[in-house]
Amino acid sequence: MLEQLLPEVNWEKVWEATYETIYMTSLSVVATFIIGIILGLLLFLTAKGNIWENRMINGLVASVVNIFRSIPFIILIILLIPFTKVVVGTILGANAALPALIIGAAPFYARMVEIALREIDKGVIEAARSMGAKTSTIIMKVLLPESMPALVSGITVTAIASVGYTAMAGVVGAGGLGNLAFLEGFNRGNIQVTIIATVLILIFVFIIQFIGDLLTKSLDKR
Repeated sequence: MLEQLLPEVNWEKVWEATYETIYMTSLSVVATFIIGIILGLLLFLTAKGNIWENRMINGLVASVVNIFRSIPFIILIILLIPFTKVVVGTILGANAALPALIIGAAPFYARMVEIALREIDKGVIEAARSMGAKTSTIIMKVLLPESMPALVSGITVTAIASVGYTAMAGVVGAGGLGNLAFLEGFNRGNIQVTIIATVLILIFVFIIQFIGDLLTKSLDKR
C-alpha cells in the first residue's frame, strides 16, 4: 500500500534511518538525564546558602554549563570532530553523533535540574538537615523525589530537542532521518522522502511529549 502511494521512497532505508534516530535519541537522553542531574545537583548544592556552598566550584560548573549550552549544535558537532574520532573511532554513523548529542543536551538539562531544585521548599531541606540526615540521604530522599515531576518535564523538553539535534547531526553524516531527508530527499530532489522523514520526526515528538506529560501527571502529587 505504502509502496503504491509513495513509489519514490525506499522503505528499507526509511526503517533503517528510523531505527538510527531512535537509537541516537534513546542513548543520548539516558546519558543526558544522568549527567544533567549530576551537574544540576552540583550547581544547586554549591550555590550560596546550600549544603556544599563553594563559590569556586559553583562558578566553574556554571561556566562549563553556560559555554556548552550556548554553542549552536551544528558548530558543536564540528568542534567535537577530533574528540569524536578518538572516542568512537569514526565521525560517521549513529555512534559518532552521540558525543555531540550528549555534550550539547546535558548542560541544557542541567539548568532545568537546577531550577527544579530551587523550587523545593527550603523548609523541607532544613527539616531533613536538622534531623541529622546525610547529604546523600537529602539528595535521594528529599531533593530528587520532591523535584521529580519537574525533572521529568525537563527531560521531556530535552528529549524533543535531541530529536531535532539528531536531524541536524544527520546532515553531517550521522545517519538517521535527518541524513535520509538530506541525502535521499534534498540532494536528489525527492520530496516524498523529505515528507516521510518529517512526518516520522513529528510522530516521535508527539510520542515523547505524550509519555512525558503522562509521567509528569502521575508523579505530581499536588
